Parts: sequence; structure tokens; C-alpha cells
Amino acid sequence: PLFDYEQYLDTFWVLDADAEVTGCIGLEIYGSSALLRSIVVSPSTRGTGAGHKLTSHWLDEARARDARTAYLFTMDKAPFFSRYGFERCEMDDFDADARRTTQYTALQQAPAEFVKLITPMRLTL
Repeated sequence: PLFDYEQYLDTFWVLDADAEVTGCIGLEIYGSSALLRSIVVSPSTRGTGAGHKLTSHWLDEARARDARTAYLFTMDKAPFFSRYGFERCEMDDFDADARRTTQYTALQQAPAEFVKLITPMRLTL
């Protein structure tokens, strides 16, 4: 999502190969909570471990910034994130810090049909 991304650019990381962007991931910190803002891997790079590299870096950075819990929203990538220990949860399971995220707030106000497509996930760091 493009909303409010400017304030988090210092915690977005890019993978590149031969001057071509091949992946990107973003981190937001809210108190002791981390939110995986976005992860994208180019189609030509999928299956090469780029997603793993980005996710591992993201988790290391969240821990380094003293996050105790990590959250994310996904539509169809829950199996990928479960490899890192993320588990499905409900919106009500988000702690107070994570409820301050723009994505959480936007989903709370979204039509129910759309929210049914989203899987919230949580990981204790």
C-alpha cells in the first residue's frame, strides 16, 4: 500500500542485481511491535531465495530495534510466512502498539468482503 510510506523509507530495503531492483521489503516499528509493511520479489527472481533473504533481514532488523512481536497482513502468502513462525491470528489479537499502524486502521474501516480476503499473522520475536 502506498499510504504513509514516505515516513518509513529508512526501513525499506532493496535487493538488486546488475542495477535492476529484484526485491523490496519494509519495516514499521510501533513501540514493541513490528509490522511487515510490504515484501515484493520480481517474477524473474522468485525461487532463488530472495524472499527468504529479505524476510530474514527484516526479522533481524525488527529484533535489533527491540520489537517483541511482529505482525503482517497477507492475502495468499500465509504458507510462506509460516516457515518463519508466523501464525494466523485475528485482528483482535493485535497488541495496542500494532493497532496504531495505518494498515490496521484501514482494515478496521474496510468493507467486510475485503477484510475476509486478508489473513493477519503474528510472531513472537
